[in-house]
Amino acid sequence: MGTLCRILGKASSINVRKVLWTCEELGLAYQQEDWGSGFQSTHSAQFLALNPNAQVPVLIDDAGVLWESNSICRYLANQHPGSGLLPIAPRARALVEQWMDWQATELNPSWSYAFMGLVRQHADCQDSRRIGASLLAWNAKMQILEQQLERSGAYVLGADFSLADVVLGLSVNRWKMTPMEHPDLPAVNAYYERLSQRPGFLLHGRNNTP
Repeated sequence: MGTLCRILGKASSINVRKVLWTCEELGLAYQQEDWGSGFQSTHSAQFLALNPNAQVPVLIDDAGVLWESNSICRYLANQHPGSGLLPIAPRARALVEQWMDWQATELNPSWSYAFMGLVRQHADCQDSRRIGASLLAWNAKMQILEQQLERSGAYVLGADFSLADVVLGLSVNRWKMTPMEHPDLPAVNAYYERLSQRPGFLLHGRNNTP
């Protein structure tokens, strides 16, 4: 990228933090602009022209506009293949992307109702039975991550840090920071402390923002 890339989205958003942490891991300079609730509206004509879904983050660079957080992270990592964040070998790459997709399609939906009710205090998410069901589903998905970490060791896919750890590390932070009863998951807890040795995670993950 010849000029400074722009990242549109408030820094408290978990999906924006994926991109910011990826930039930190890659040593990329960027300009982050606050968009979203409490800031510039993502429903404005200006923003909708960039992302018709009215969602953050949006990346703007010399090549154009890109949205969807996991896709942005992949794009940035692809531009720096030597970083190791996204392997070149097809099988290793597919495994990283498998866990990234699992985070987006399986883990995230499980916590949606409980998180909106317990943390965001959303008026439409105060049904105690649905909160309880969401928490059960959330903890069940976290048990899957626990089992994977027991097998893999240091990071989600073994000794090497990857984009899978960026997206899942932020999910672990959200799980730990949400006021709920947490089952004992030793491998997840050790993983969380291991991630906390990375400056990018301390800046954009373990910062008391669920």
